[in-house]
Amino acid sequence: MYAFIEGKIAGINPAEVVIDCQGVGYDISISVNTYSQIKDLESCRLLTHLSVKEDAMVLYGFAREDERRLFRQLITVSGVGAGTARLILSSLTPDEVTNAIVLGQANILQKVKGIGGKTAQRIIIDLKDKLGKDQGVKEILGSTYNTKREEALSALSMLGFNKSLTEKAIDKIIKEEGTSLTVEQLIKSALKIL
Repeated sequence: MYAFIEGKIAGINPAEVVIDCQGVGYDISISVNTYSQIKDLESCRLLTHLSVKEDAMVLYGFAREDERRLFRQLITVSGVGAGTARLILSSLTPDEVTNAIVLGQANILQKVKGIGGKTAQRIIIDLKDKLGKDQGVKEILGSTYNTKREEALSALSMLGFNKSLTEKAIDKIIKEEGTSLTVEQLIKSALKIL
C-alpha cells in the first residue's frame, strides 16, 4: 500500500520514527540498523511495509531495500511475525542474518532474544534456497570467501593433508565460525581437527 514515506523527522528513537510528510505524521516502526543510518538526519526517505492484523496496522520502515526484502522473507516463515523479524534485524545486520541463513548457522540466529533452536532451524530451512539465489548473497559470499577457502586448502594440501578431508574440515569451520576468519585462522582451526 505504501512503498515509501519521505519527509522531516519529527521524532526518533531506536524503535520508531515519526516522519512529517506534508503535515501528516507517520509513526513508523524501525530496526536499530535503520535507526543508526537515519538518527542524525533532519529528513529521510524510508521504504515501508504495512503489517495488518486484527487489532492493529503497523507501518515498518527501512533505510535500505536489502533490509526490507529480508524482513519480508523472514515474515513468511511460520512462527516469525513482523515484531520478531524486526528484532532479528535489530540484533544482527542484514548481511549477518543472510550469512547465518545461507551457511546454516543456527547458533547465530539463536543469539537473538526469543529465537530458539526450532525457530532458527525453520528460518534456515525455509529461506536458505531463496537467499542463496539472491544476487546480494553472491556478493557477500563471493570472492573473499572463496579466496580464503582456496588459500587454506592449498596450504593444507602442501602440508600433505588429504584434499577431501581438508575440504570437509574447512567447510565445517566456516559453517560454525563464519566467513570473517583470516586464512591463518582457518588453517590453525583445521589443523586442530585434522
